[in-house]
Amino acid sequence: MSFLEALILGIIQGLTEFLPVSSSGHLEIMKVIFGDDSLPKESLTFTVILHFATALSTIVIFRKEIAEICKGLFQFKWNEESQFSVKIIISMIPAVIIGLFFEEQLESFFGGKLLLVGCMLLVTALLLLLADRSKNTNKNVGFQSAFLIGISQAIAMLPGISRSGATISTAVLLKIDRTRAAKFSFLMVVPLIFGKVAKDVLGGEISFESNQIGILSIGFFAAFFAGLFACKLMIGLVKKSKLSYFAIYCAIIGVIAIAYTLLK
Repeated sequence: MSFLEALILGIIQGLTEFLPVSSSGHLEIMKVIFGDDSLPKESLTFTVILHFATALSTIVIFRKEIAEICKGLFQFKWNEESQFSVKIIISMIPAVIIGLFFEEQLESFFGGKLLLVGCMLLVTALLLLLADRSKNTNKNVGFQSAFLIGISQAIAMLPGISRSGATISTAVLLKIDRTRAAKFSFLMVVPLIFGKVAKDVLGGEISFESNQIGILSIGFFAAFFAGLFACKLMIGLVKKSKLSYFAIYCAIIGVIAIAYTLLK
């Protein structure tokens, strides 16, 4: 992988992590375009690094909300901040189970499997269309809805299923306020990403060889700054019910990916 390819992949990751078009799906498509023949583990390692960058951009965007949550937790009361933290933990359960017990199976889905990516992009498109037709309310995220949103997040570990698209769509279909749905969607993934990176580093799954650090760094910073832009943009788009445009985009890219695979 060249420095230019790492830059492009980082920008794509930063934009598509928050925009509901599947960051993992686009990364797999770009790897095929660039002729990346990395092993699934190596491919997943680069993807995790880029996700780590967008997790940091999420913290920057929601630093005030995160500070308030931390402040409320140290009061050791069953307040709004404590309840929100519990909801985040509940939402993590499905993804943690998949990550712990089906990690090898999950890794096998990465590595340029465009047919799978194309089909999952069509699923994402359908979810976005359904969510866009749903009426907005003032409902907050509940404990049960947090778990259901968490199931969507676990399913979105498949390349081609947009994590933000799946979780926001699920929340909106559960009649949760769009702005609250977007914020919860972006915040719920942060602990998972940090946990995944820590697990892989401590377990030796991610290696930082000297000839890869430069490429990983370029991808990291490109994803971070692109993520800052996309996160702010996405909150406004969800609020204005503009998800159908992304549904059309996902459908087009999905069909192209499927056609490319079948005609290759």
